[in-house]
Amino acid sequence: MQLLLNMVTANEPIFTKKEEVTFSNLSTLSLSQQKTIKQWINSGINASQTTLGLPFQEGYHFDLKPRYFASEPVPWARVIRGDIDSIELHFFRYASFAQLKKDWTLYHELSHLYHPLFEYSDFWLAEGLATYLQQLIMFQNRVITREEFYQRISAGLSRGKRNTQEKTGKLNSVSENMWQIDAFQRVYWTGVAYFIEVENALKKQNKPNLISLIKRYQVCCRQSHKNTETGINFVKDLDRLSRSAIFSSHYFRYRNRTDFPAISSAQIRQLIQPKTLEK
Repeated sequence: MQLLLNMVTANEPIFTKKEEVTFSNLSTLSLSQQKTIKQWINSGINASQTTLGLPFQEGYHFDLKPRYFASEPVPWARVIRGDIDSIELHFFRYASFAQLKKDWTLYHELSHLYHPLFEYSDFWLAEGLATYLQQLIMFQNRVITREEFYQRISAGLSRGKRNTQEKTGKLNSVSENMWQIDAFQRVYWTGVAYFIEVENALKKQNKPNLISLIKRYQVCCRQSHKNTETGINFVKDLDRLSRSAIFSSHYFRYRNRTDFPAISSAQIRQLIQPKTLEK
């Protein structure tokens, strides 16, 4: 199946190519279910590209894991890194298109394709980026409203703060052991707080926003960091693209912190003001 992808705006790098979308285990679904899953995945790809432009990688592969029983439309998913990064999707086979589209998981995993694999100690950076971008994708593509965006970010930060009180230690160490100690909320949402602070700092200094920088990163740097990369090199690339030290200065402040960042309501609402959302 071929998809003709959206063009990005004139101020961003221009890509003019077709992307191939392939699937594993598609035949395990009925024809009507296949249609729903293709519609959902196409919708997610188009939404991510509307916000973030084209990823560096040519093509998408989805390893489908349909479930007969599930308490939510998409209970679990992950990116599997390789020559072609693929997405493994566990989903309820009887979920409707509307239910699947409203679920955040696909937008999150697609966001991971825009950065390389980081070391475990920097997973707070990777998961924070994908969690932050998923919210922007859903908001900009009218999957969620402005108020839902605010409420989701606020609720997530509250969960992260509570989890930080239970899962103590330096952030980079907690990130390395996230799975063993069940510190997902702290790791993910401290990362989101980092990007909220960075986004507001970029705006204050009249720099390009994060979305613009992620688009540029696909052109300048993603190929040379196709596989594993350190968090510090990633943020240094973003510093260079933004002609600032915003990303690295915040990174060094965050990676060893033991507390949860204080993010105000005003900082969250500032994220969805027109200047921040320019593409």
